[in-house]
Amino acid sequence: MENYESILAWMLSQLPMYQKTGAQAYKPDLSRMEDFCAYLQQPQHRIKTIHVAGTNGKGSTSHMLASVLQQHGYRVGLYTSPHLKDFRERIKINGHLIEKDYVVDFVQNHRQYFELHALSFFEMTVGLAFDYFSKKKVDIAVIEVGMGGRLDGTNLIQPEFSIITNIGMDHTQFLGDSLEAIAEEKAGIIKQQTPVIIGLTQAETQAVFIKKAAQLNADIIFADQMNVFGYDSDLKGSYQQQNIQTALVGLQSLKGFKLDEAKVKQGLRNVVFNTGLQGRWHVLNDSPKIVADVAHNKEGLAYVIPQIESHSYSQLHLVLGFVKDKAVDEILQLFPREALFYFCAPNIPRALSTEHLDSIAHKMELNYEIFPSVASAFSAAKNRLPSDGFIYVGGSTFVVAEIL
Repeated sequence: MENYESILAWMLSQLPMYQKTGAQAYKPDLSRMEDFCAYLQQPQHRIKTIHVAGTNGKGSTSHMLASVLQQHGYRVGLYTSPHLKDFRERIKINGHLIEKDYVVDFVQNHRQYFELHALSFFEMTVGLAFDYFSKKKVDIAVIEVGMGGRLDGTNLIQPEFSIITNIGMDHTQFLGDSLEAIAEEKAGIIKQQTPVIIGLTQAETQAVFIKKAAQLNADIIFADQMNVFGYDSDLKGSYQQQNIQTALVGLQSLKGFKLDEAKVKQGLRNVVFNTGLQGRWHVLNDSPKIVADVAHNKEGLAYVIPQIESHSYSQLHLVLGFVKDKAVDEILQLFPREALFYFCAPNIPRALSTEHLDSIAHKMELNYEIFPSVASAFSAAKNRLPSDGFIYVGGSTFVVAEIL
């Protein structure tokens, strides 16, 4: 009998995994996933679901939806990616991680199928989530898209409604090199006669979504055009207001679930407690201020950096590392020039090398230092920080994962 650790090691090593290796793990085709779900007897059709896509904010929005529904006493599945510390963070019911034994049994029972059909890590994990939520009889499951939408492994569900939070220039080597092209891919989650909520009205993408919704006779609502006031969340960061609005407008489209205003507000204020979400404007220390955030592209950081600058501090120390497919020079231009930069590389094959960062930072004439690890960069920043200073840790989900 294999244990959980060896099963997980097999999943991570046997099969390419996008979050570690990047492009070679991406298999843009739903046929393997369709066959796999048929083999599992279509578990995704035995559960009610909500589907959430978008460049930024889809994780926070998914957790908000799950928390509000949990607060009403519903049994809520939540599938998200990537994980920060533990693979099982990807698959939860009411904030509880999937049991190690369930993961072990599932992989052992179906390993022959995985090997025969060369399933990707992501495809296996999505199938595991559908199977788990179906067997555990959840009332509803919130399913976050991995990447894109049209060809994402999660796109076999028939949701109660879909959400597309916003569109930014991320994963351009897979999804296209314009906002319109990326919107086309994400619009692939819109289903026949199923409401779709768009979080942010953007001139470049609005027509793409309207056209797709019209073709499928789907009601379309732009959440930022609706009047939703008086709600806050324990997920801090002014940028969360947009996610709150998107989640609330989505819940208004949910049929067959009785929602109470007071419990909706409680659910939004208890997201971390109810779901265990980490890494969103995650305050590690108050005095001096130390904050970590998983924002990792230009659009996400455009919300986070004003939040940093809204604090008063004598010195700003930035502990940053990135993965290879990001426009790092554009990202670094967003940060305050007077900051002290502590550059490092997260411990994954996809990490952008510190040599590459060194060359970019040198050209930009930043005040920076290179460190051999995330831990050493973070430690140096803490040692040099005055009592009224501010440390921000970010650039990549994987950098945040290493210090949490």
